[in-house]
Amino acid sequence: MSGTWHRWVLVGVIGLMGCRTTGTAVREDAKRPRQEIQFDPVEVTADLELEKLNDEELFAGGTSAFAANDFKQAARYFGRLVDFHPDSPHRREALYNAGLSHQRLKEWEEAYHRFSELADAEKGTGDALDAAFRVAETQYHLERYEDAVKVLSAIANRQDVPVGRRMEARVQQGVCELEGGRSEQAEATLRKALNEYEALADKDEVEDYFPAQAHFFVGEIYRLHYENVKLDPNKGTDKLAEDLNYKAELLLSAQGHYLRSIRIGNGYWATAAGAQIGAMYENLYDHMVHTQAPPELNAEEAQVYRQELRKKIRVLLTKSINIYERTLEAAERIGSQSAFVDRTRESLRKVRELLLADADTEGDAAPPPEPEPETEPHS
Repeated sequence: MSGTWHRWVLVGVIGLMGCRTTGTAVREDAKRPRQEIQFDPVEVTADLELEKLNDEELFAGGTSAFAANDFKQAARYFGRLVDFHPDSPHRREALYNAGLSHQRLKEWEEAYHRFSELADAEKGTGDALDAAFRVAETQYHLERYEDAVKVLSAIANRQDVPVGRRMEARVQQGVCELEGGRSEQAEATLRKALNEYEALADKDEVEDYFPAQAHFFVGEIYRLHYENVKLDPNKGTDKLAEDLNYKAELLLSAQGHYLRSIRIGNGYWATAAGAQIGAMYENLYDHMVHTQAPPELNAEEAQVYRQELRKKIRVLLTKSINIYERTLEAAERIGSQSAFVDRTRESLRKVRELLLADADTEGDAAPPPEPEPETEPHS
């Protein structure tokens, strides 16, 4: 079947067109050159090792391979059962496990093919509902964001689904909308999920992973807006000051949602959010230090401008270090290990070096200014 590890090819007998068989030998005309007709080679593959196994043996083999993290082998066994034993009582479970095996191998198209046969986003329960979530995940990785949104929206709007699963679907829907370039719709979806979470009398009904993820991605939306604001000194001092203030406001809005994500208490998203806050301060530092003085300023005014800028830069570096250190402390407390932790550790080293270099340039060994207190917007 297409999209699986099987590839079966039916080969027919092909006759040469224009030739007739008469029951007698055909004499070749010596005056005419002999013609050869060549066909591309056809590869015929069959899994002879598994062909002799029944469905019970295939299911046992697949289960054993999956438990041993041999997902390639698990996909073979489960796939063979699914494709050649349609009446097996193990078929539905094998179908789901075949999808999981391909997913672990990051074979997203093959995983989608398996899960989609089982999934029912509108009415399914049990493995049919689980498979629908998996279908959306494979579509996300295949960058079919709108298809994923349709599946997740259908689940999120079902009242017969537990609130935790509805929250999961709503948050993942918002993430897919953002990845698909619809940031306004994504923000509306994520805020709806957060409002539903805040309205819960018993918040233990929802895993902390999902509200923390929702806050993180609202922060990401503001971070993307922040990145779109360019600082151009050629537009004049007033416009530069306006853009710088707006950029700082967007940073604070993003920071507010990242901090809310941290306070939810999920280790993964807390670490990720802390890393993003520190990175934004580091990014704003880069923008400011590389922005030239507006051309309308004379030499003396430009000197004053640079001195004031240096003060703000040192505050930003200090704030960034503070956030990075707190993030790493939290990660160590909960034993979190992720790419965000590694990136944060490297960023902390880099920013400390920048602050030391700035102090050397000033010729001043005095400690940097105290960071301003963390603030959150009302958004």
